[in-house]
Amino acid sequence: MRVFIAGATGFIGRALIPLLQREGHSVVAWVRSERSARSRLGADVDVVTVGAGNDALVAALERCDAVVNLAGDPLLAGRWTEARRRSIVESRVGLTRQLVNALNAASTRPSVFVSGSAVGYYGDRADESLSEASSPGSDFLAGLCRQWEEAAESATALGIRVVRLRTGVVLGRAGGALGQMLPPFTLGLGGPIGSGQQYVPWIHLHDMVKIIADAIADDRYRGPVNGVAPEQTTSRSFARALGRALHRPSLLPLPAFVLKTLFGEAATVLLASQRVEPRVLQERQFAFQFPTLAKALADIVAGAPVAIAIARQPPEGAEGARYELRTRVVIDAPLDAVFDFFSKAANLGLITPAAMQFSIEGSIPPMAAGAIINHRVRVGPVPVRWRTRIVAWEPGRRFVDLQESGPYRLWWHEHAFQADGPRTVMEDRVFYTPPLGVLGRMAHRFFIAPTLRSVFRYRGDVIRLRFGDDRAADQGSAPMRYSAR
Repeated sequence: MRVFIAGATGFIGRALIPLLQREGHSVVAWVRSERSARSRLGADVDVVTVGAGNDALVAALERCDAVVNLAGDPLLAGRWTEARRRSIVESRVGLTRQLVNALNAASTRPSVFVSGSAVGYYGDRADESLSEASSPGSDFLAGLCRQWEEAAESATALGIRVVRLRTGVVLGRAGGALGQMLPPFTLGLGGPIGSGQQYVPWIHLHDMVKIIADAIADDRYRGPVNGVAPEQTTSRSFARALGRALHRPSLLPLPAFVLKTLFGEAATVLLASQRVEPRVLQERQFAFQFPTLAKALADIVAGAPVAIAIARQPPEGAEGARYELRTRVVIDAPLDAVFDFFSKAANLGLITPAAMQFSIEGSIPPMAAGAIINHRVRVGPVPVRWRTRIVAWEPGRRFVDLQESGPYRLWWHEHAFQADGPRTVMEDRVFYTPPLGVLGRMAHRFFIAPTLRSVFRYRGDVIRLRFGDDRAADQGSAPMRYSAR
């Protein structure tokens, strides 16, 4: 199928794209900036810009079989002033109406419209058990969700199957709610929010995008669907589970009055209690990969093994490197498909965490020995230019990129591929030296090494979505002891 996505560059959208591609679908993204979208979404996504106008939108929808609407301004970007409320409503209700109006104008139409909503639909309901048949709440967020869903549901009059996806707290690496929670919890400064007694409906990002993919393909999905995991948890038990996953204490509460002082009414997003059941998903026998919070957090916190050590025998071209990073994954896809994906410079943004704001400058060269790739990336709070040259190119086997200018004194990165029957073994070796001598070595222990592990684990997540989950196979790299000497 050809799937049109609004909100493709967001936390859920970027994870949905590789899964849809794995299942054989092609993707059209409706975005504000073509340049930014192409840097973040990979080589195989078609792009239509909002600025291209309504005719371009209608034409794009006429070529698609399904529409997924994930767009919406962040709810916790500040206090809900009148101007902020209008922006929140317009980014959800107004945009959804714009999509439905464009569908009405289309001469041929997609068969299904999966439109985002939220468990905020139910309002603050204490410990009441809530299913898709439960009544809506009465606060601002509940009213927003009602209007949002009504705008989407109007597409049924056009003969389109509509799925209204009420999402809970989506948990994943390098973004979403957990991206904001991990820093204080990692330092042992986390704890329950408010009273800790409120229910927090949650779901792993990979289950979330699989629900969307199933809703597109399965005609049995229609109407409201609660996008939450089957295990229910309170804020207090969530904090304890995250503390256990990180091996840190989680005893410091964040009082409700602090949140209300900071966010005003917007604090209800964090303080409201919704004990939500995924009844429709259970009736459809949806197979949750992460049905329990402990399993979901263990997956996100641990990730793929990434070994970092003092460099012992740097190869030619990497002489003088201080550190060596190694990682090895077994990918459930043939060698040709894997090498093709990773050897396209345009896919670099898709496998890089969004917070790093990766973007390629100028034209994207074809990969070959001597090819030069200029890009920007954010290192912590600092944007930097990075110029890399392909110094070895052996199609189907390996390629090596060498930093010519950028944040490191030396960066030499080998990507090696080997067929393992129908699967592919991919190994990375990175030999590198941070700048600033002794200060750089201190930064390496506390910032650079953790960042590199996070980047390569994020890439592992994208691999699982794009090619399938084959973590049961041998994926460990040889044990290496990290040292900051």
